[in-house]
Amino acid sequence: MNTSAWIRQFHRWVSIIFTLTVIANFTAMAMRHGLPPPWITYAPLLPLALLVFTGLYLFALPYFSRDRARHRPSQRSVGDQEAPLA
Repeated sequence: MNTSAWIRQFHRWVSIIFTLTVIANFTAMAMRHGLPPPWITYAPLLPLALLVFTGLYLFALPYFSRDRARHRPSQRSVGDQEAPLA
């Protein structure tokens, strides 16, 4: 498994963990009168930070990939040619 696939899979699992911690946070707020314990309140922050870093990596990946060098704007396909001016 290459690095990009591993980071993509890691990002998916961390997003599930983040969703569960947010649900736990709202559940704790609904069930208690007053504030929930700080560890429940701050639990989504670690997965959120990991999601930011992995998401930025995945966002930038197509712009820095090796395949992009093969698809230069100077290479046009037949359908991309401009019509002659009459």
